[in-house]
Amino acid sequence: MTSEHPGALPTSAALAVDDPEEIGGYRLHARLGSGGMGHVYLAYTPGGRPVALKAVRSELAGDPEFRHRFAQEVSNARRIHGLYTAQVIDAGVDAVTPWLATAYVPAPSLHEVLRRHGPLPVRTVLLLMAGIAEALQSIHGAAVVHRDLKPANVLVAADGPRVIDFGIARAADAVALTGAGLRIGTPAFMAPEQALGRIATPATDVFALGALAVYASGGRPPFGDCPESVALYRAVHEPPDLSRVPVELHDLLGQCLAKDPAARPTTTTLIEAVRRHPAVGAQVRFTEGWLPTAVRSELSRHHEPSAPPESPHAQPTVTATSVPLPQPAGSNPALPPPPPQRRSRPVRWFVLAVATALLLGGGAVYYFDYPAEDAAPSTASEQSEEAPEDAYRPGYAGVELTSPDASYEFDLQNGKVVPESSATWYLSRTATAFAIPEDSDAFIAPGDSLTVGGCLSGIDNNPVTSLKFSEVEDQHPFCVRSANGRDIAIVRLVEAVPGGGSVTVSLSHYRNDD
Repeated sequence: MTSEHPGALPTSAALAVDDPEEIGGYRLHARLGSGGMGHVYLAYTPGGRPVALKAVRSELAGDPEFRHRFAQEVSNARRIHGLYTAQVIDAGVDAVTPWLATAYVPAPSLHEVLRRHGPLPVRTVLLLMAGIAEALQSIHGAAVVHRDLKPANVLVAADGPRVIDFGIARAADAVALTGAGLRIGTPAFMAPEQALGRIATPATDVFALGALAVYASGGRPPFGDCPESVALYRAVHEPPDLSRVPVELHDLLGQCLAKDPAARPTTTTLIEAVRRHPAVGAQVRFTEGWLPTAVRSELSRHHEPSAPPESPHAQPTVTATSVPLPQPAGSNPALPPPPPQRRSRPVRWFVLAVATALLLGGGAVYYFDYPAEDAAPSTASEQSEEAPEDAYRPGYAGVELTSPDASYEFDLQNGKVVPESSATWYLSRTATAFAIPEDSDAFIAPGDSLTVGGCLSGIDNNPVTSLKFSEVEDQHPFCVRSANGRDIAIVRLVEAVPGGGSVTVSLSHYRNDD
């Protein structure tokens, strides 16, 4: 199966020495990915607009059967027009190296979002289903069946999902697979009729959409993480496993996963079911709140790239997750990075200028303005004496956030995930521990519950300076009090992926404005 994506990926690479500088009049800038069909490049039109250009591998380009299928699939794809698809812009089916250009979507795939952030909330999954169902309407309206709808073929953009690879990859897959009962697709998301090698219909894509929604809401495909042959057998003979899926999605997803294609809802029925669902509230809108805060924060890093440089082959590898910082004199880059240092609290208005590389090239400077507190007591303990437990009012409660890596921290004041060094009152993390500002205080609860009163008492009597993951796991919440004592955050560690992976916490905020 192919794995190329015409959207922005977590990482991109500079052009290799043997990569061409131009294909079909489009100037290549960077590699977005590679797969069984070929390489996908970030390229630019003569007028400077970015596109995703897929160039076919040489061994496929020399196969007459592939060329015939590729031309057919491109012809089909050109007829597909929809807001939730990546539009085909141009193609060179007769070129020495066949190629295809689609709209460039600066967004990660759903597969990448789920890998980094885990299962999504019910409302987000429902809206995803509605957007993808509308994309399928456009695809089916052009007499095309996707046949390989899966998380890797859905891009998650701020204004809704985009379905990609609607049939193009099948040309390569069909050449690679021969014989009776040809199956094209991904077993974990295949409908029973696909598993049996029968004709795929629009209902086949509806089944895949149901399987995709199970994965997005529960973290596993409907027939488990298992070998391909087992997944295909279960798809045909066994009911889907919805035990990890929120109960309010069971009916709708169960209908999508019906064994009989005729029993599955149409895309129109699906969209109407989403509209009627209580979690959506009668309006299918991809507004700012349709994605969880952590995902929305990550999407803010996916920008449309700037104009390509004059010498594309000279560009270094660019990543969207980190920007190398200069090493102090005498430092050893082979050693692990030091733990995060507590940052001093600002006392006046200031501007922090952060220069960072944009995804896939270009650069920008971001400015963050932060106000100082009007006045602060000399110590936090003095403030706590003047602020009893009942003086604190709830702010946000039980907000679950994920820091993808150590370049992101938790903004305790606003309940958001932000780039490192962006928040004044923060909770940052390394691979093994949390860190807080230099002038904040912390306390770890001895049991599995913690109140504001317990936090105040614990900070006064048993404050801590270490917040290792091993000390706060096993249902030991901890709290952080701001330097002026007006703000308290109660934190629960939900998950810390070993080796410096993502860290998920649940945050509740309390404020004393007296």
